[in-house]
Amino acid sequence: MLGCVFQTPRLLPWRTVRQNVALVLPKARRNDGTAERWLAAMGLEAVADEYPARLSGGMARRVALARAFAVEPGLLLMDEPFVSLDEPTAQRMRALLATMLERSPATVLFVTHNLREAIQLADRILVMAPGPTRVAAEVPLETPRALRDDALVERVRAELLSRPDPAFRLLA
Repeated sequence: MLGCVFQTPRLLPWRTVRQNVALVLPKARRNDGTAERWLAAMGLEAVADEYPARLSGGMARRVALARAFAVEPGLLLMDEPFVSLDEPTAQRMRALLATMLERSPATVLFVTHNLREAIQLADRILVMAPGPTRVAAEVPLETPRALRDDALVERVRAELLSRPDPAFRLLA
């Protein structure tokens, strides 16, 4: 199964929050509580019957995340999924993604401009060069995700930014 989180939430305005999440589920699972469980995980159970126009940008983004996670994807494509969230909420969503991946491993292609976020979540970082677009550098991250505290993330970040290779100047 494929899950996608775009830069903009892409919610259907004529469907409620619950209906937007349930839409991606097979018919047999649309009423089994899956949508409600993911809305609760995102802190959105109180707005399940609202329409997207009544949501803040951050709430709409969390609905999009719930929709992507609900299908239990084998491949998850994420394009700056936490960009418009306040930092405490973004941190909670990153932790939820990490927990989800521990329970149900998936391949994730995650686009971000946030180096700390990449270090927190990735198994490897690909630094892309501007046009012609190509991989300018690859950085494997050996430390298990669960052991990457703020101090380690900051150490790795500082080390990457201090590298003389021009690819790492793109990260600053």
